[in-house]
Amino acid sequence: MLKKQHFINKKSGWSLDERDPKFIEALMPLLGFFYHYYFRVQTSGWDNIPPQKKVLFVGSHNGGLAAPDMTMMMYDWFRRFGVEQPVYGLMHPKVWQVSQPLAQLVAKAGAIMAHPKMAYTALRSGASVLVYPGGAEDVFRPHYLSNKIYLAGRQGFIKLALRENVPIVPVISWGAHDTLIVLADYYKIVQQLHEWGMPWLLGIDPEVFPIYLGLPWGLAIGPLPNIPLPVPMYTRVCPAIVFERYGPEAASDRHYVNECYELVVSLMQQELDHLVKLAARS
Repeated sequence: MLKKQHFINKKSGWSLDERDPKFIEALMPLLGFFYHYYFRVQTSGWDNIPPQKKVLFVGSHNGGLAAPDMTMMMYDWFRRFGVEQPVYGLMHPKVWQVSQPLAQLVAKAGAIMAHPKMAYTALRSGASVLVYPGGAEDVFRPHYLSNKIYLAGRQGFIKLALRENVPIVPVISWGAHDTLIVLADYYKIVQQLHEWGMPWLLGIDPEVFPIYLGLPWGLAIGPLPNIPLPVPMYTRVCPAIVFERYGPEAASDRHYVNECYELVVSLMQQELDHLVKLAARS
């Protein structure tokens, strides 16, 4: 069994113990319906996961707050490796700020606070970790960028992999960006209005302020929850990326960290380009 480490702070998102395999097992039939019949997912590359070794999964996701490709990836993990095999997903702290009940539900499925302490704790417990560095800017990127890997320049995941000496396994998808159509992101304009005195909704800076077409709103303004359209989806687990250097010194080398980041983005883009071509032939 994996040795678990605990925090004194037991608030939701700050402990690995909240993950509940029985809760995940209960969700599997519902997730299976969406996987096989609603999104008709085609997947590949699961043999690229190194055997008996923890990894850092790094993804680029799509489809607004619903992020259906992320959910379908998790379903594939559970059905292949079982619900007892832990993988923890880093989730933005704002989920816990906006809705504690929702945060507690996703924590049961393996979500933990997106904080360096939690990422290191999960990896050191022997589990793998899933991170989507692009966050809200990625899932709400305009539709013309649907075929582009967008990690928003965030390099914390590189430092995490280097410090913990773990390979990076990219996970990508295509199709989920059509589950809603993001026309544009007006965050910079709305941010300027905030500086002039307009308060943020619920007092929380959303990081993005998209305008999109989708269910149930038709035309939506702001990062509202959405119901994904039933669009066919393609997912892929890419070959593991192993860097030349690891350790604290490598993680502190800005130039090297940037090189590693650019390599990951480049390889993920190549894989996404292949996936787009595959989808076009189907």
